[in-house]
Amino acid sequence: MSEGLSRRRVGGGGGGGTVADESGPSSSAAPTARTASPAVPPPLNGSASYGGTALEGGNKVAYDPRDLVEQEQDGGKMPKLTLLDEVLLLGLKDKQGYLSFWNDNISYALRGCIILELALRRRIAMVKDSGRKRYPLPDRFIEVIDERQTGETLLDEALKMIKLSEKMGVGNWIDLMSGETWNVMKIGYQLKQVRERIAKGLVDKGVLRTEKRNFFLFDMATHPVADGRVKEEINSRVIALLSSRSSAIPPAALSKEEDTKYRITRAICLVVSAYAANVVENPLQRLAYESREACLARCDEILSSFSTWPFGVATSSGRRSAVRIAGGSTSSGEVEGLAELVHGVKGEMADAAASDGNGEDLSFEIIPAVLEVFGKMDSLL
Repeated sequence: MSEGLSRRRVGGGGGGGTVADESGPSSSAAPTARTASPAVPPPLNGSASYGGTALEGGNKVAYDPRDLVEQEQDGGKMPKLTLLDEVLLLGLKDKQGYLSFWNDNISYALRGCIILELALRRRIAMVKDSGRKRYPLPDRFIEVIDERQTGETLLDEALKMIKLSEKMGVGNWIDLMSGETWNVMKIGYQLKQVRERIAKGLVDKGVLRTEKRNFFLFDMATHPVADGRVKEEINSRVIALLSSRSSAIPPAALSKEEDTKYRITRAICLVVSAYAANVVENPLQRLAYESREACLARCDEILSSFSTWPFGVATSSGRRSAVRIAGGSTSSGEVEGLAELVHGVKGEMADAAASDGNGEDLSFEIIPAVLEVFGKMDSLL
């Protein structure tokens, strides 16, 4: 599935990837091996910037500036780190460089993050059919609306599968990419070695490094954190959003790159994805027990409020419990304390729909579908 899908890389200030690969006829002219002093490509549009600053500390995340040129043409930029990168970093042990052996949820959650990232990049959307509202959110069909590659190998591989396959719902796609199927004809949809490939991508970006560790009788490649400021910024955003006790959106909970598209929606997707992957507790360890429990309760509220369509719909009793769309029993009303978050996400959704000239945003409709699957993960696994 991944044939012809390669990530383009140029040298960044933090020691990221130094090989620039392109698929297509011109790929034969590109260098095929890493060198100590790679040739720097000519600047694009008169710009000589080839590295991206992720934080205000001067640390660099390597990226391809050609991807940013395409994003600017769409009216905004995508962050240097994807949701998959951030969720994996939250679960990674800083010095040891590997995930907890007892975490059974993160692999399934990462497949859901692939769908979320493609929706946020406006590559996929719900099939526009008036009859789709009769079905639960995870069962509504999705389709590719933009075939352009994202520059992320996993995302492009998933995008190609969705494009070439029959139309299916979000729940089916997450199951198939996780290998959760009894249909031997569809076993090829499983994405292999997702965690390792994400980690290697973070090595290319200069966030992680690769080491070899001995585990009893065999050696295993590990990926300790090379730039701790990147992970610390992600931890701070998670804590700021979950520890806030006001309806206002804390500025510290949003990406520091102010021109990033859908900053509020991405903050919501990050904490809920980390919650589903059982890694949100890691940044909360620095808090007191009561504060941790309050943060987890707020995370559950966010999941309940944003796993419905339209966003912010709560139960008639007003309790902060998970809302099951499949039963079709929901009523109006926003969960207390989340009004500003809901308003902010709806504002970003309205801007996206206006830019596309559509009355409804079918890409954003995928987000609550994935979050509803996350809300039912305990029963699925």
